[in-house]
Amino acid sequence: MAYIIVVGNEKGGSGKSTTTMHLATALVRMGYRVGGLDLDLRQRSFGRYVENRQGYCAREGLHLPIPLYLPLPEIDRAHVPEGQNVYDLRLDAAITELDDKVDYILIDCPGSHTRLSQLAHSMADTLITPLNDSFVDFDLLARHDPATGQISGPSVYSEMVWNARQLRAQAGLKPIDWLVIRNRMGRQQMHNKKRVGDALNDLSRRIGFRVAPGFAERVIFRELFPRGLTLLDLRDTGGGSLSLSNIAARQEVRDLVTALNLPGVKPNF
Repeated sequence: MAYIIVVGNEKGGSGKSTTTMHLATALVRMGYRVGGLDLDLRQRSFGRYVENRQGYCAREGLHLPIPLYLPLPEIDRAHVPEGQNVYDLRLDAAITELDDKVDYILIDCPGSHTRLSQLAHSMADTLITPLNDSFVDFDLLARHDPATGQISGPSVYSEMVWNARQLRAQAGLKPIDWLVIRNRMGRQQMHNKKRVGDALNDLSRRIGFRVAPGFAERVIFRELFPRGLTLLDLRDTGGGSLSLSNIAARQEVRDLVTALNLPGVKPNF
């Protein structure tokens, strides 16, 4: 069976689609067969990212590695058996179609609580939760007292992950390996960065996730999206030598792949 990696939280703008695309491209470049699903049926940022890549390669005559992206199949609601949910069937059908074709399935979730997102979380072998490095995003994981710095309890997203873990346990599946990555970590505001880091480390011990650095705020990520490119493609597209910032960003991708600790995967890019 394909190994399922879900990228999700319940807040937009945290870098989910950028993380999904870079991880998918990294795995394809390492020789793995990779499938991709986008569960944000309205915005489809990950889906458009892949489509932009396909279009750019066609225009430029390039043959860059591309994950096998699959839109969720449509299902006539009139044919849905009583007591079953059409979204469950659509996701199950997509997973089934990809399962024997790929080694990894990357699932990009919407920045809101949906039936599809909830189901995908229960399917995750590895869950990646990108988080902007602030207490605004931290609030999705836990309620935090700003006066005392104490954590008073889990928040809505953590409770959803807990429910997903319970469903997997009941089905006899392996526990979810949950990784929270800190995106957009700036060089300034060191005091606030430390406070967020301390709170995340405290919470990680309580509810069972690992913490790793993600991607810093870089203009290059916004510039690459219209062409569907990642930092791993720049040398193949006539970009010349990489700037120091691009080299640092490429290292962030390598560090993320290493932190995931996927079975048998060692970064070679």
